[in-house]
Amino acid sequence: MNFMQRLFGRKSNFQNINGEEVQALIKENKDMLILDVRTLDEYKSGHIPKAKNIPVNELNLKINSIKKYQDKPVLVYCASGVRSKRASNILSKSGFNNLYNLSRGIHSAIKYK
Repeated sequence: MNFMQRLFGRKSNFQNINGEEVQALIKENKDMLILDVRTLDEYKSGHIPKAKNIPVNELNLKINSIKKYQDKPVLVYCASGVRSKRASNILSKSGFNNLYNLSRGIHSAIKYK
């Protein structure tokens, strides 16, 4: 248990996955929400097919639009893994319980497409 977890008594409710694992996860979960938490410009420059774009800074305001996925697998990604980790924590606190964070971002998954 790391220092922050001991301090706040909270464990992350998401699983970190890498670029290799993401392909299998998407194939195995056809009803999965793929959530891109980058800016709209980043999203427009290229994204994982079928991904929904909600920038992390807007996630709290738009969380009701994805509540139907609360009990389904949700893959969260950004450019490097920092914003997606933040978004995964927001989703976890909002009751989402089947979360996967692409820990090194979209660029780690591109080479496996």
